[in-house]
Amino acid sequence: MTNPYPGYVPIVEKPKKKRRIFWWFFLAVQILFIIWIIAGATSGGTATDCGSLSQQACQDAQDVGTGIGVFLIVIFWMIVDFFLAVIYGIYRLATRS
Repeated sequence: MTNPYPGYVPIVEKPKKKRRIFWWFFLAVQILFIIWIIAGATSGGTATDCGSLSQQACQDAQDVGTGIGVFLIVIFWMIVDFFLAVIYGIYRLATRS
């Protein structure tokens, strides 16, 4: 088929590059939680003031407390990831065409 308009050159638009802002935000949140877990797990040091407990019982209690703290961080991490997934799902439903 010939061009009915001599000298006309159709403009071909390049497809827009998808921005992955949510993906980078999600990765940043994951990295922050990993750093938080590592810091929480290594924060348990040597117990010095044990009161009436023996040194071993005091250290065991401190280790249990550190484990509970790390467990709570993991639970919070799961809750945050759940909300991020819900927000992403709503965003995808709203922007689909």
